[in-house]
Amino acid sequence: MSAGSLSGLRVIDASRVLAGPYCGQALGDLGADVVKIEPPDGDETRTFGPAVNAGGAAYFQALNRNKRGMRLDLNLPAAREVLWHLLEDADVLIENFKASTLRAWGIADPAQLCERFPRLVHCRITGFGDDGPLGGMPGYDAAIQAASGLMSVNGEPDGPALRLGIPVVDLATGMQAAIAVLAALQERVRSGRGQLCDVALHDCALGIAHPHLANYLWSGKEQPRSGNGHPNISPYDSFETATTPIYIAVGNERQFATLCAELECPELARDPRFHRNLDRIANRAALRDALLQALARHDGAVLADRLMAAGVPAAPIRSVAQGASTPHAAHRAMVLEQDGYHGVGFPIKLRRTPASLRALPPLPGQHNQEILRAAGYSESEIARLLETGALGPVQAAPGPS
Repeated sequence: MSAGSLSGLRVIDASRVLAGPYCGQALGDLGADVVKIEPPDGDETRTFGPAVNAGGAAYFQALNRNKRGMRLDLNLPAAREVLWHLLEDADVLIENFKASTLRAWGIADPAQLCERFPRLVHCRITGFGDDGPLGGMPGYDAAIQAASGLMSVNGEPDGPALRLGIPVVDLATGMQAAIAVLAALQERVRSGRGQLCDVALHDCALGIAHPHLANYLWSGKEQPRSGNGHPNISPYDSFETATTPIYIAVGNERQFATLCAELECPELARDPRFHRNLDRIANRAALRDALLQALARHDGAVLADRLMAAGVPAAPIRSVAQGASTPHAAHRAMVLEQDGYHGVGFPIKLRRTPASLRALPPLPGQHNQEILRAAGYSESEIARLLETGALGPVQAAPGPS
């Protein structure tokens, strides 16, 4: 097993729910030593669905592998002192505390942590940032989708705005947070200093509103919802066939000509209404009708394979289960089943230092004492922390990770 490209990096993940834990897991997958700190009741995602094991729901399991687990009741000064001690030799802190919580701890400005710990890369994830008209306001994925306009572009033209079916804002924020951490670590090589990474869900939502926001900024006009279609490209849509519905994504004139040839209607490629992409956008409805007539003669799955082989991006519209069960998903190792763990594989493939599953998602407080001993705490000091409740309620020792 590879040590991982981030081996030697020490990360304190004090975040909860999705964006922060997703960032922490990405760093852990790539070899960082990640300590997940939870409140006494645990990360609420442990309860987001029926428990799949003693650690809780599949939701939690999907975001917290390759971490050691620790519980700290940060409402207590003794627990906060443990956190500050752990940060003394940590490289990265990921957190999404409320600004009011930090102020209650005597931290008026989150940037003060980098003053106290000069080499620390402090990744702070919030809904809207800490300043501005909405600074400090709470933000969850769906509400940010609504506030940023993402929902407004999702759905059928004559239907209501719809939330995207995945928590795309949280996931994008987690990815951007990981990029921010790596950028700050690279800059630290030159300066020797860490810095605050201010990552807000609202900013990340606007950042991925492509191409709708770009179209608006250049034209001053908002476009109507286009359902499964694309506002800038045609044909780029889902289509019924004689059997399985398929998605066809034509991105240039060569692909359109190939599509028409494979559908045995080459005259469409010569039709002046459909000659260029701009023409096809202007005559989108007529083109769709013509394609549906041709597609009605074909088996969707067979045709999609043939189009792909000919260089036209196309695919049958599958369920999540079907998408994860294809031979190609297996070849790319995008489903992990190891030591009783089931999870999504590693999307980043590094040849020399690949990501790996080194540790299962931790049980609540599973590694409390291990982490404290490694940080230099004596057995008597650990016993006092247990007595004060700083480490949360006492639990029976869990099984091996």
